Amino acid sequence: MNSTIVMKTFAETDIVDAVVIGSGAGGAPLAAELARNGKTVVVLEAGPAFTAMGHTPDEIAARELYWLHERLSAGTNPQAFGGNNSGTGLGGSLLHYGAFMPRMDARDFHLHTETGKGVDWPFGLNELLPYIERVESFIGVSGPESYPWDPNRRYAYPPPPANSAALKMREACDALGLRHADGPAALITRKIEQPHFGTRHGCANCGACHQGCRNNAKSGADNTWLPMAVAHGAELRPGCFAHTIERDSSGRVTGVVYRQNGIEHRQKCATLVLAAGAVETPRLLLTNGLANSSGQVGQNYMTHVSTQVWGEFDEDIRPNRGYPSLTITEDMMRPKDADFVGGYLIQSLGMMPATWGQNLARSTTTRGPAFARALAGYNRSAGMGINGECLPRPENRLTLSNEKDAFGIPKPLIEHSYGPNEWAMHNHAANLLSRMWEAIGAKDIRVIDRAAHMIGTCRMGTDAGSNVVNPEGRSFDIDNLWISDHSIFPSAAAANPALAIMSLSLRTADAMLKT
Repeated sequence: MNSTIVMKTFAETDIVDAVVIGSGAGGAPLAAELARNGKTVVVLEAGPAFTAMGHTPDEIAARELYWLHERLSAGTNPQAFGGNNSGTGLGGSLLHYGAFMPRMDARDFHLHTETGKGVDWPFGLNELLPYIERVESFIGVSGPESYPWDPNRRYAYPPPPANSAALKMREACDALGLRHADGPAALITRKIEQPHFGTRHGCANCGACHQGCRNNAKSGADNTWLPMAVAHGAELRPGCFAHTIERDSSGRVTGVVYRQNGIEHRQKCATLVLAAGAVETPRLLLTNGLANSSGQVGQNYMTHVSTQVWGEFDEDIRPNRGYPSLTITEDMMRPKDADFVGGYLIQSLGMMPATWGQNLARSTTTRGPAFARALAGYNRSAGMGINGECLPRPENRLTLSNEKDAFGIPKPLIEHSYGPNEWAMHNHAANLLSRMWEAIGAKDIRVIDRAAHMIGTCRMGTDAGSNVVNPEGRSFDIDNLWISDHSIFPSAAAANPALAIMSLSLRTADAMLKT
């Protein structure tokens, strides 16, 4: 953050216009926009404040960026957390996300209308598009000069050089007649002066995006939205775990109780915004017994079908080098031969060695010398992965367990099981990606069954009886409670969620400013 800007602070007895719980993709843009329009804002973040130079490419040391408080996984496809998890620290999950930044497909907003399955969003892409363009312009997104699936789209920065894994995927696409392009990435490729922050340097193509970015090339909340918020008078409070929401006799929110350095604090507020993600937001609501007249808080938990297929080549690939996901194809967003609804995009995959080994270990029962031989092929391996639609199902939900964490709060229990649609998509992708690698001579092709991202649990919609918040993110039950994160997604949609979260965050801020 710009060292010349002195952050304003508020007393706990001050009734600030808004307390925002969470400082990532959902909380940071909204906080910045409220502050820019003269509102008094306090942002509570459970994790610490990091500096760019404090980031390290060491995968083990970088675990400090992940939310590692225990989450209990259940279901027939229990989701692995750890590195596939929420972020912790000022900037949230944007500290460790891969910066892959595709836009949602217009058809995904109307999946139920199109297919009779799933759930429609309460608005279409055209409603969100102005906010998408604002996000891309402000944070800095790189991409190709011409995007095959949306020729009118333009990106401000050219893409970084493609790494070996990305080039291999392009060969594989060509072999099967699939279109491909440089994938949109939330990073800058030349030096710029970011408003309210200072100098950001162009991407060095080091490949350590998931471990934080040392030169601020990756566009996160810490080097874009949060400095803007501070410049306009917002206060950022790291190390603050919010656990209790206080209300008056009419049921409206009056303040938040949080723990910092082992001490309980209380911040009064006129409005509360929950931006803690699809796990912590519903956990906070369920713990406090709030905003759940519909019975939908915690329901309809979703992920992305994120099947990976890896192949080994004769030559060195070095999948840890270069930006990890610089090739994309959207040709499978509605496959002609699909036996499922929705679709998926495909991206190239580079990966750091420890993460690769962990994924490989979870995907196979092979152990001993055979597994050691597989690990030895790391430097010659390249991957492709998908992000695919996941349908909301009553079987998938978040509830409170009987176990409590170190704060005395019930741990979340997340039940996650693929349905027939998800399995059909997984099988389709596994077959296609395997054929793609086979077409260019890959050996030892390995399919990894994987789910990524955490989506849903506080769905938005027009009907108070089956949704938690209205289409702007406002609680149906408590008029000064808002939610601004991916918990409000009605469906998963086949795109990495960060861009949509930030865009919805700006949209919710606009709605709040009109009240």
